[in-house]
Amino acid sequence: MWKYIAKRIGMAIVTLFVILFVLYCLLEFMPGSPFNELELSETQMAQLYHKYGLDKPFLQRFLIYVGNMLRGDFGVSYNIQQDYPVAKLVANKFMVSARMGLLAVAIGTVIGIVLGMVAAVKKNTWIDSFTTFISVIGVSLPGYVFALGLSYFIGFKLKLLPLIYSDRNAVLSSIMPVIALAMQPVASISRYTRTEMLDVLDSDYMLLARSKGLSTASIFIKHALKNGLTPIITVVGPMIVGMMSGSVVVEQIFSVPGMGSLMVTAIQSNDYNVVLALAFLYSAMFIVSMLVVDILYGVIDPRIRVAKGKSHE
Repeated sequence: MWKYIAKRIGMAIVTLFVILFVLYCLLEFMPGSPFNELELSETQMAQLYHKYGLDKPFLQRFLIYVGNMLRGDFGVSYNIQQDYPVAKLVANKFMVSARMGLLAVAIGTVIGIVLGMVAAVKKNTWIDSFTTFISVIGVSLPGYVFALGLSYFIGFKLKLLPLIYSDRNAVLSSIMPVIALAMQPVASISRYTRTEMLDVLDSDYMLLARSKGLSTASIFIKHALKNGLTPIITVVGPMIVGMMSGSVVVEQIFSVPGMGSLMVTAIQSNDYNVVLALAFLYSAMFIVSMLVVDILYGVIDPRIRVAKGKSHE
C-alpha cells in the first residue's frame, strides 16, 4: 500500500514540475511586458528589468523561480499591487473562493446524491422525470445564468439578499453566489448517482440479496449505497477544484473578491507573477485532488491498485 502511495506522489511531483515549466515558457513567449502601460524610456525599462531580474537568461530565471517557490516565495506583483508579495495577494483571494467553492460543492453533492437515489428508486415515474429535468437544466445552463436570475429576482425585485458581496455581511452576501455555483454539482452528481444506482440495483448480487430475504432498507443501505456511491469520488474531486478556483463570471456578477476576478485582472495587466502563481495553484489543486481520489480508490478497493500494479509490469 505504501509503495502504491509513494509511486502516485512521485508521479504527481513530476507532473507539477512539468506543468510549472510549461507555464513559465508560455509566459516567456507572450507578447509585451508587465510594464507596457508605463511611459518609460529604454533606460528606465532596463532598470526595471534589472530590478526584477527579468534581464537574466531564461533558464536561470526559471531555476531561481523554482528555488524561491519551494520557500513559499512567488515573487511580487508588478501592477496590481506593485511590489506586494504574490503569495499574500493570492492567499487573501483564495480564502474567499475556497469558502464559497467548498460550501457549493458540499450542498450540491448532498442534494445531487439524494435526487439521484430517489430517481433510481422511482425509476420511470414522474419523480424520475422531474429529477432528470432538473439535471438537464443544471447541466445545460451556465452558472452565470442562475447568478443573473437570482440577482434580478431575489436581490433586485424582492430585495431579500445583498446584490453585491461584502466582507461586513459575508454570510448573507454569499448565499446567492453559493446557490449559483451549486447548481452544476447538483445536476452532474444527480445524473451520475442515478446511473450508478441503477447499475447496482440491477446487478446479480442485489438479486441474490433479495432472494435471501433481506429487507429493502437493508439491501439499499448496506449494499446499494456503498457500491453505488463509491465511483462518485471520481466526480467530486475535480469538481471541488473547479468550485474552489472560482467561477470568473459569477464572481464578477456579485463582485466577489476571489481568485477568478484576480486572474482576469492579472491577465489584463500582464502581471506575470500573479498569472503564473494562480495557474500553478489551479494545476496543483487538480493534481492533488486526483492524487487523493486515486489513493482513496486504492484504499476502498484493493483490486484497483493490484490491477494498476500488474498493468505496469
